[in-house]
Amino acid sequence: MSKTPKVLVLGGKGGLLGASLAAVLEKSGRHVAVTGRPGRDVFEAGALEDLLDKLEPDAVFNTWAYTQVDKAEDEPAEARRINEALPALLGRLVQERPCKLVHFSTDFVFDGKKDSPYLPNDPTGPSSVYGETKLAGERALLSLNLPNLLIVRTAWLFGPGKKNFVRTILDLAAERDELRVVHDQVGSPTYTCDLAAWAVALAAKDATGVIHVVNSGRASWAELAAEAIRLAGLPCRVVPIPSAEYPQKARRPAYSVLDTAAFSKATGITPRPWAQALADYVYREAGPAADNAD
Repeated sequence: MSKTPKVLVLGGKGGLLGASLAAVLEKSGRHVAVTGRPGRDVFEAGALEDLLDKLEPDAVFNTWAYTQVDKAEDEPAEARRINEALPALLGRLVQERPCKLVHFSTDFVFDGKKDSPYLPNDPTGPSSVYGETKLAGERALLSLNLPNLLIVRTAWLFGPGKKNFVRTILDLAAERDELRVVHDQVGSPTYTCDLAAWAVALAAKDATGVIHVVNSGRASWAELAAEAIRLAGLPCRVVPIPSAEYPQKARRPAYSVLDTAAFSKATGITPRPWAQALADYVYREAGPAADNAD
């Protein structure tokens, strides 16, 4: 009789993606262990190694990341610690163990100058500390030539369990008649419940390398906000504005839509449109009656 697979989700407690991943994995019948956010102790001698030795996971899903894009410009060392040094340490430890490693990365590794969806092997060119450190994490892992490494690049996450762009927009729209939202940044809005299921499907197919996983379609932040407000039935109006009218410390890619052909080829799954996924989120989890978990 085969043993039940054991999976470790790094960042599964309270994380936007990690919580969804843990739920999908538990529903699939796996034994799932989850951690919270990475503290300083994770780098202490043997701490992460002891965790892996204790759990002996068949697969590790790493959602640990420093994701405060603007704050990273002021805290580059901290961003590099979590986004580069930690994956590198994890990769070296996994190298000595017979388990898969699924690591999550971002559309911010691209410069945003393309006008068609980015392929996994397209040239990178991050323009922010966040993007630079996430790309450095990817490269640190790839340099180890791990036989069971899967890097999932994704983007623009929304989902249950933690504050995100859509939840923030709905909260503001319930209080205001008008919201001004950036319209000249275009990307791939992605529902964490879909992303989690698709990442698990990729791992089940023993996919390796760098693969893009997002909901299909494209939107600007203003379009995403307007659709969420419409679905929630709120009377708030969205006014599209250029990025210049909403200055932020970190530069964002103007265009970062991700191509998912490699994902579909590996799994046979065609990602559903972001608007359909957004409707699920708004109706089931982010409506006025839902819990505003932060």
